[in-house]
Amino acid sequence: MDFVAGAIGGVCGVAVGYPLDTVKVRIQTEPKYTDIWHCIRDTYHRERVWGFYRGLSLPVCTVSLVSSVSFGTYRHCLAHICQLRYGSPDAKPSKADVALSGYASGLVRVFLTSPTEVAKVRLQTQTQAQKQQRRLSALGPSAVPPVCPAPPACPEPKYRGPLHCLATVAREEGLRGLYKGSSALLLRDGHSFATYFLSYAILCERLSPAGHSQPDVLGVLVAGGCAGVLAWAVATPMDVIKSRLQADGQGQRRYRGLLHCMVTSMREEGPRVLFKGLVLNCCRAFPVNMVVFVAYEAVLRLTQGLLT
Repeated sequence: MDFVAGAIGGVCGVAVGYPLDTVKVRIQTEPKYTDIWHCIRDTYHRERVWGFYRGLSLPVCTVSLVSSVSFGTYRHCLAHICQLRYGSPDAKPSKADVALSGYASGLVRVFLTSPTEVAKVRLQTQTQAQKQQRRLSALGPSAVPPVCPAPPACPEPKYRGPLHCLATVAREEGLRGLYKGSSALLLRDGHSFATYFLSYAILCERLSPAGHSQPDVLGVLVAGGCAGVLAWAVATPMDVIKSRLQADGQGQRRYRGLLHCMVTSMREEGPRVLFKGLVLNCCRAFPVNMVVFVAYEAVLRLTQGLLT
C-alpha cells in the first residue's frame, strides 16, 4: 500500500505547488528577474493565470508514478535493511537506516523524472526564449520591429505541449537530451530525499504524544512541512544547475556540463546564484509536503483499518 499511498499523496502535492514551481524555474533560469514578485507580476502580465500552469499535464500524469516509486522504494529498502540488520522488517530502524533508504529512493526516481523535468523546464521557460528570439530579430540587418505587426509574424511556440516537447527533444538532441541535467538531478535528489525522510522520521518521533508511536494529524502536518523545507534547503544549489542545464538547448547552447554550468553561473552572477529560488522553494515546500504526507498517512491508516 505504500506505492498507492505515495501516488495519491504526490498528486495532491503537485496540485498545490505547481504555480510556485513555475516561478521558481523562471527565477533560476532567467537573470532578468530581480525577485519573486517581479517574476509573478511579469508572468501574470504577459500570460495571465495560464502562464503559471505551463507544462502541468505531464507532471500530473507522471507524478503519481514517481511519488509511488519514491515512497514504495523507501519503505521496501528500509524493510530489507531492518531484515538484514535486526532480523525483522518491522524492527525499529536507526537514523542511518532511514537516511540510506531515503537516499536510495532519491536515486531511483531520477530515472523516471529526468525526461519529465526536461519537458517541464523547457515549457516553463519557452516564453522567455521566444522573447529573446524576437529581440535578436529586431537587432538584425532586416531591421524587424521589436513588436510584431501581426500575429503571423510572431514566432510560433517551439513546443506545443509536453508530449510534443519530449518528441522534439528526442529527435533533435537524441536520448541524451531527455536525460540532460541528470547528473545534477542525481546529486539533488539523493541528498535531499535522505534529508526528507530522515527529518520526517525524527520530527514524527518528537511530535508523537506520550504512549503513541505516531503523531496526530497536526503532528503529521508540521513534520511533513518541515521535512519538505529542509529537503529543499539541501536541494536548491543542484536544482539551480539542473534547471539551467535542462533549459539549455533552446537556441545556442551555453553549458558543456555540470561543472561548466556551475563555474559559469557563479562567475557571471556570484555564489548567490546557487541559492536562487531558495526562499520560494521553502515557501512552496511547506504546504506541498504537508498535503503529501497527510494524504500518504491517511491512505495507509485507512487501509490498515479496513484490513484489521
